[in-house]
Amino acid sequence: MNLSPLMTHAHAAVADNPWLSQTVRIESITAEIPEVATYELAFVDPVLAARYRFLPGQFNMLYLPGVGEVAISISANPNSRERWAHTIRVAGTVTQSLSRLQPGATLGLRGPYGNPWPLADCLGKDVILVAGGIGLAPLRPVIYELLANRAKYGNVTLLLGARTPEGLLYPGEYTDWQAGGIEIESTVDRASSEWTGNVGVVTLLIDRLPLPRPDQTVLLMCGPEVMMHFTVKSARKRGLADKQIWLSSERNMQCAVGLCGHCQLGPTFVCKDGPVFRYDHIAPFLKVEGL
Repeated sequence: MNLSPLMTHAHAAVADNPWLSQTVRIESITAEIPEVATYELAFVDPVLAARYRFLPGQFNMLYLPGVGEVAISISANPNSRERWAHTIRVAGTVTQSLSRLQPGATLGLRGPYGNPWPLADCLGKDVILVAGGIGLAPLRPVIYELLANRAKYGNVTLLLGARTPEGLLYPGEYTDWQAGGIEIESTVDRASSEWTGNVGVVTLLIDRLPLPRPDQTVLLMCGPEVMMHFTVKSARKRGLADKQIWLSSERNMQCAVGLCGHCQLGPTFVCKDGPVFRYDHIAPFLKVEGL
């Protein structure tokens, strides 16, 4: 059951067999925030390297022989042709093993999978991106795409929230994003003595944000479920309808093709019907405990 009929069709997996991992090499590792690093991966096979493409919002399955597999959103520039960034938080057995690898090590990759962010629906409209913590990683490719085609969109605003200033992801890129025409507002739950920005939850930024045409605004968000819940409430108060709100949902994905059932959410499978959903399509299942 596909609950995202308005989305652009996802790219096909790089390999003809969706179960077959392809070898990639770690080209570089960049420490981001505590327990989070960005891994730049490159295909060993030049033919696969030349044909690999993804859409913002999609994910790959990363495989370590003898350890297991993990679904990771792609945080790379969609227009890249050589390296594919994956921003990974240490959270389980596979990611712990990944954190011990060094540049030059190899692992398996299959993908891309999943439905992407609805950039076609954003054309000519104002765009609000709301990210909590590592939730900025799946939105980073959107930012690159908006910057590459800035004239095709209206006002673009990025609202960032984190527990502390040290938890704000990719701070070294904010200046370039702003120079490209994206307004950025950030807030933290707990400020340090050096912090001079906003303090409080990210929904406060939505409440204060100028919205010259709410009926022509699209909101894309990713972060903790509680953050997304209150973001929706604030967006509704500002005049956005549920069909103008999109979210990326993370769930335990093991097969990526909707067969194992680990990521089932109501009648949907996050791996193939998501991970990006229009809010009104997924809202009834977000409120049901145990799904």
